[in-house]
Amino acid sequence: MTTVNFKQARGPDKLRIFAIGDVHGRLDLLKEMYRLIQAENEKTPPFDWVIVHLGDYTDRGPDSKGVLDFLVEAQRRNHRIVGLAGNHDVGLIDFIETGDPAGIFALNGGRQTALSYGIDIDFRNARSVAEGHRALVAAMPPAHLAFLRGLARSITFGDFFFCHAGIRPGVELSRQDAEDLIWIRSQFLNDARLYPKVIVHGHTPATNVEIRPNRVNLDTGAYASGRLSALMIDCAEKTLLEAR
Repeated sequence: MTTVNFKQARGPDKLRIFAIGDVHGRLDLLKEMYRLIQAENEKTPPFDWVIVHLGDYTDRGPDSKGVLDFLVEAQRRNHRIVGLAGNHDVGLIDFIETGDPAGIFALNGGRQTALSYGIDIDFRNARSVAEGHRALVAAMPPAHLAFLRGLARSITFGDFFFCHAGIRPGVELSRQDAEDLIWIRSQFLNDARLYPKVIVHGHTPATNVEIRPNRVNLDTGAYASGRLSALMIDCAEKTLLEAR
C-alpha cells in the first residue's frame, strides 16, 4: 500500500483547497474566515478553489441558525462550497425526526441551537422537550433541513482525505463506516501509521491546530476559544488560517 505524509502531500494542480474546522454556532468567526479566504484569493488568484467544511455547524455556540442561513446561501451562490457532516449535525436531524430527549442534541448544546430559532427547551422537563420539539420542527426552514440531510461524510482531493472525526485504521478509505467518520476518536487519534491519504479532520477540540505526519486536526474549539481554524492547500504549499 502506498502511503503519504503531510510534508510530501500535495493537493491537485490548479485547485486551491480551504478546509475549515468545527464552527458550532459561531457565525461571527465563520464570516471572518470567509473574509480571510477572499483576501487570500484576491492576493494570489488561483486557477480554481473549493471550501470544505468539516462539519459541526450547530450546537453550543450562540447562532446555529445564522450559520445555517449563511452556508445555505453560500452554496446557493457558489458550487465551490462543500459541507461534510459532523456528529452534531446528524444529532440535530435525529432530534427533528424523533424528539429524543437523551440524544446528542439534548445533551450537548442543543439548547443553544433551539434558542437561535427563538425556542427555549428545558431538556430536564419532558413536557418542555415535547413542546420544544414541535416548535423547532415548525421553525426550521426546509432549506436548513435539506442542507443538513445532504451533507456527505467524506471527500478526497489529491493526497488529502477530508472527514469530520477521522477514520478506522486498517480499513480502506473507500470502505470506512459512516458512523466512524463522524464519531471516532481514540483509535484514530492514537494511531501513528501513515495512510494512503493525509486525513484532515475536526471533532476533537485542541488548543492549537494539530499537524501530524498522518493527519491534521482543525478543531480549535471555536465556540469557547473564539478561534476558528482552517488549512489552505495550494498544490504542495500548506498554510494555516485563523479567524478571531
